[in-house]
Amino acid sequence: MDLLAIGGLAALLLVKEASLPIPLPGDLLVIGAGVALAGDPPLAAAVLAVTLAVGYVGGSVQFVLARRIVRRPLLAALARIGIGEARVEALAQRFRRSGARGVAMARMTPGVRIASIAAAGLAAIPFGAFLAGLVAGNGVFVTAHFALGYLLGAFAADVVARVGAIGLLLVMAALAALGAVGRIVLRRRRSRRRIGWSTTRSRLSAWPSVPRPWPGSSAC
Repeated sequence: MDLLAIGGLAALLLVKEASLPIPLPGDLLVIGAGVALAGDPPLAAAVLAVTLAVGYVGGSVQFVLARRIVRRPLLAALARIGIGEARVEALAQRFRRSGARGVAMARMTPGVRIASIAAAGLAAIPFGAFLAGLVAGNGVFVTAHFALGYLLGAFAADVVARVGAIGLLLVMAALAALGAVGRIVLRRRRSRRRIGWSTTRSRLSAWPSVPRPWPGSSAC
């Protein structure tokens, strides 16, 4: 991975974290960087440090923008990507109660982390609490994804050395098939749970209500 690629990765992540939240696969970029740097521990550590730093800087910029400058446009942008104002306000209320711990947990949670910086800014929590949560949450999430990519890269290199590129493609195809089967199983389980819950609610709503006797009255 050359300096130009590292600079491009840092710039892309900085813009993503600092601008209005957009659904770019930042986690996949981090995993890809780990894959590309497998086998070069010193450079991998340096790139991880740069990735974390630009995330902290970009997240701080977005927090300030959300808190003071672009509140309404930010809410509109979040709504356009499916994150409604009610969801943002629920996150904001959580951050007002939990502070840095809530920000850290949100930044470590896939799906929630996209709106967490904006919600923290809209909640107007102290910047120190936000930054502490951002450092902790991003530190865990980004490092874990980078390490996953690094391990996958080392594994891929070992597989190529043992079985060749065709063997690696077969392994990847098998893993993709397993992932697809797992998703199908999970969807079916969720669908069954929804159907079961819907049936239970309909039965409960159809259950006849029995009038209770007034206090002091007898059943006969």
